[in-house]
Amino acid sequence: MTPLGLYSPGDSVLHRAPAGAKLLALLVLVTAVVLVGSAAWLGGACVLLAVGHAVARIPVHRVLPLLRTLLLLAVLVGALQVWLLGWQPALVTVLRLAASLAAAGLFTLTTRIDGVVATVERALGPLRRIGVRADRLGLLVGLTVQAVTTLSAIAGSVREAARARGAERSPTAFAVPFVVRTLRHADELGEALAARGIGDETDDEATGPDHPDTTGGRGRNGRRVP
Repeated sequence: MTPLGLYSPGDSVLHRAPAGAKLLALLVLVTAVVLVGSAAWLGGACVLLAVGHAVARIPVHRVLPLLRTLLLLAVLVGALQVWLLGWQPALVTVLRLAASLAAAGLFTLTTRIDGVVATVERALGPLRRIGVRADRLGLLVGLTVQAVTTLSAIAGSVREAARARGAERSPTAFAVPFVVRTLRHADELGEALAARGIGDETDDEATGPDHPDTTGGRGRNGRRVP
């Protein structure tokens, strides 16, 4: 897992497809999954996404964390829904969750985040005239999509480690490592973004002519700079 995503290199037709087309297909599919209440249709969507993973030739070890997370969520959410609403609404909810996560996972594994950012930037380019930061919005969309699969992979890994220790039924054995690893990933992501110079523009604007320097001429590390 890299700080900026879970992309799995490949040369399949899904890997070669334009990022914009895949992003549009993802948005349409997730919207349909939310709106449609047919268990048969949702089941068909899950099968279609499974075929998509096979066509993309995603390695099994990259898919297993997502499958573990889906199974865990299906059991927890399904049990709660059955208790509150009955088995039919529970089945629809679980299938919706599975289809959404599988779609986000397939998109993440076959699309570079740079491609997502570039696509959103091009689409929102005309809005720069009214002050919209297309580059920032593009990065936000890319990271949001990546976060779904990243958190799923972390959850699956933590659950597997807890099971290996014989503590799979302990909420603490799952929650604490999950929070710690999520925060660690957030730190790594922040460092990766900083290394790419993202965020420096805000600091430069804040110390521009209309925003006097309030740091006493000191940099981020507290050292005085010329």
